[in-house]
Amino acid sequence: MANLEDAVKAAWKAIDEDGSYATELTRKLVRIPSVNPKFISDARQNRESAVQDLVQSELTSIGMSVERWDVFPDRPNVVGQIGGAEERSLLLCGHIDTVPIGERSSWSVDPFGGEIIGGKLYGRGAVDMKSGVAAAIGAVRAICAAGIGLQGRVAIHSVVDEEAGGFGAIDAVKRGHLAKAAIITEPSWGEIQICEGGLEWIRITITGRQGHSAWRYNEIWPQRDGPDRLRPAVNAIDIAARFLDALRNFESSRCRNRQHPLLPPGMNTFNVGAMRAGAGLGPDGLPLIMTNPAIVPDVAVIDLDYKFLPNQRQEDIRSEFEAFVHHFCQQDLWLQNNPIRVEWELGGLHFPPIDTSPDHAIVQSLMKRRTQLGGKSKIAGVTFVTDGGHYAGAGVDAVICGASGDGFHGTDEYVDIASLKETTKTLAATIIDWCGVK
Repeated sequence: MANLEDAVKAAWKAIDEDGSYATELTRKLVRIPSVNPKFISDARQNRESAVQDLVQSELTSIGMSVERWDVFPDRPNVVGQIGGAEERSLLLCGHIDTVPIGERSSWSVDPFGGEIIGGKLYGRGAVDMKSGVAAAIGAVRAICAAGIGLQGRVAIHSVVDEEAGGFGAIDAVKRGHLAKAAIITEPSWGEIQICEGGLEWIRITITGRQGHSAWRYNEIWPQRDGPDRLRPAVNAIDIAARFLDALRNFESSRCRNRQHPLLPPGMNTFNVGAMRAGAGLGPDGLPLIMTNPAIVPDVAVIDLDYKFLPNQRQEDIRSEFEAFVHHFCQQDLWLQNNPIRVEWELGGLHFPPIDTSPDHAIVQSLMKRRTQLGGKSKIAGVTFVTDGGHYAGAGVDAVICGASGDGFHGTDEYVDIASLKETTKTLAATIIDWCGVK
């Protein structure tokens, strides 16, 4: 079957003939709770391995060779592939871990029931993103059912731990599971999302000098300096307050001067996510004493979530930020001798950006096929991060294309069933376009 359009029609026909496949697979996946154990430790909810059993069975049934390994104990990745030429290789990636359900009473449906109401399939992970995994499998399954031979290698990556940093995808990349292009099947609401900003987690450690609170006046009020003067303490929280004020000014100037045409102004921000201060620095990098206000604190630890633009490089944003910290320290005699410490990749977390050209063949195929199917697609960017960043950081041209829905990271999560079928067809057509047919 050498004609691409005939191959696409045959794949779409196979999807129509088994129109409920992706929906029913999503339903089965939702009914196996796979809450990331880094958020809640509960054997009844932490069933990623059981989800991957189902995924592996589906991949094997359509003739894909399968590799499975544990990223963390009992938390496996599954990669299925059909061999072909590397220059036309494509991977489709989705994660099977979910966030917790929150308060059960706030759901109007069973969070793990997979109920279908009014054209919507409900449940935790329905749109984020077990439906994306199901759509990828359904697309390849239809191609195989139609007897279409692909020239390029196609792979499906079903990974763990995206919700806590993407360490499943990171491990897949480290093991060499790459391709020329990647489609991340996160929800995209009809858009073809070609860019996302990078993300860094940073720890800032400010050190002062301990003292008794009764002598704080000696630290902040002008004193006669002499041999009999008590050595002044240095309050790390005071320094932290000044640092955060300077950081806000740095953030503001950086946002005003740099923007990306597909992202909202100001998305390149610092979020001050956690701050702990007290006396003494423990082996875990946090203050030892945080409950005694009678001590002038000598440690302040600030954890930052730092988003940068798709067209910025990691080495540039890091050197720029470190220069800002250095210049801040140079304005204070204490900090000149006791500079603020900057720790990158806190918890091992770092998401490279995605910045794929709108003219890329994979983007153009997705746009064309979605339009053919009656969608009103557009090229866009995303403000959150996905596993696509890890593949992009390894040189893979990545885009995001998935179904529509709502309630992700909230209550009554659902995926729109019509969009799930349309996404499955779009993916099947683009696999054929990109990989080519024999």
